[in-house]
Amino acid sequence: MTHLTTPINGDIFAKCFRNGLNEVHRAEDSYVIFRPVESAQTPEVMVDGRPMIMIGSNNYLGLTTHPRIQAAAKEAIDTYGTGCAGSRWLNGNMRLHEDLEKVLAEFVEQEDSVVFSTGYQTNLGAIGCLVGRGELVIIDKLDHASILDGCRMSAGQMIRYRHNDMEDLQRILKQHVSQPKLVVVDGVFSMEGDIARLPEIIELAHNYGARVFLDDAHGIGVLGPEGRGTASHFGLSREVDMIMGTFSKSLAGIGGFVAGASDFVQFVKHASRPLMFSAALPPVLVATVRAAVEVIQTEPELRRRLWANAKMLKDGLEEQGYDTGYTETPIVPVVLGDRADVVEFARLLGEKGVFANPVKVPAVPPGHDLIRTSVMASHEPHHIRRVLDAFAEAGREMGLIS
Repeated sequence: MTHLTTPINGDIFAKCFRNGLNEVHRAEDSYVIFRPVESAQTPEVMVDGRPMIMIGSNNYLGLTTHPRIQAAAKEAIDTYGTGCAGSRWLNGNMRLHEDLEKVLAEFVEQEDSVVFSTGYQTNLGAIGCLVGRGELVIIDKLDHASILDGCRMSAGQMIRYRHNDMEDLQRILKQHVSQPKLVVVDGVFSMEGDIARLPEIIELAHNYGARVFLDDAHGIGVLGPEGRGTASHFGLSREVDMIMGTFSKSLAGIGGFVAGASDFVQFVKHASRPLMFSAALPPVLVATVRAAVEVIQTEPELRRRLWANAKMLKDGLEEQGYDTGYTETPIVPVVLGDRADVVEFARLLGEKGVFANPVKVPAVPPGHDLIRTSVMASHEPHHIRRVLDAFAEAGREMGLIS
């Protein structure tokens, strides 16, 4: 059978033919998404056969190439093979998973946890089953897409409050006093780099009978004593009802978990369809994450280097005249808004040997286009100086700075 290459009447795929955006970018040599990286996530990566400074990775602590973690991963493959070949409900549950769940629960100062195969799936699976018919889930307008989709997957009602606006959150809570409620918030906002006003969120939630679910994908490994995350940063680990985390940032792998009181976690474990019907996390990734948690706790100098690098980059960009928004973390956005095409800016940076991420709607609100940068503990000062030089040159070429 030959596939049709033009739309037919009533063709459900007609939208695919109308979308010429990717072809335009490729033709203009400015296609800066889905760029194939040909090396490990280190400060310098290979792209199209040439070296580039990687300033767009979530590998905050540089653990994807840490020798102890790589050794643990190799040992797991030798012992358990490459996969579990089934759901955790069936043949895919291993003692490794359960041991990691204990380690993670202790690390984020909760009673219990359950591991999912991806971070995105974690929010789908946890929020989707926790919020039922007639119940309400309240989220920040800049919460991650996986939170939004988890709310949509649930049977409950979703309301969004203005970003980090406690008066707006209180207004919504007041209007729904008698309704069962869950407030879901990012600990660190992934594009803006600012931190949730968690103490105020928790106080409001307690005052109006709501539970709090914290997505700490970008906080774990980065914030708080021993890198335990945003709740620990504020000394509020026991005040948050559930903490969600991902493995694809500081924990050097892929996957996710949700932690909380044992009753809450066991409910998710037995009611979450994404957990129930997905293959279990492979042993190699379980071993990777467990080793990463150990490294985070025993090598605090990684976190110190991460924060020193973040300060150097942020200060340097601001000295050049760039707007870095409200960032408080190693995520350092360069907010261009409507002043310039972020795709073109990212292309110019690439020409100058810097890999950074252009971010547009829907990842950010309209009019808030930005270049997302994020440092790693493994960056050296000379890497950051080269990044700053590239931003200065690109900014002058586009008329953004003098």
